Amino acid sequence: MATSTLQKLFTEHPASVDETYFEHMRFASSFAFWLFVAAGAALVHAVVPALCETTASRIITRLHNRMTNRH
Repeated sequence: MATSTLQKLFTEHPASVDETYFEHMRFASSFAFWLFVAAGAALVHAVVPALCETTASRIITRLHNRMTNRH
């Protein structure tokens, strides 16, 4: 029973998007990295508005395109 529940936690969603656990981990980790970079750029822009004017929005647009065109 516990094995079945654990297996569902780690494999059900990746399978629903036609990926293995590790393929999904790589894709999600890449997203997390770029979201972190975008957040940093937005923070820099908040402090010094002349810097990173479009960096965060460009990253978010690229991530959106990756998500909608992935399969």
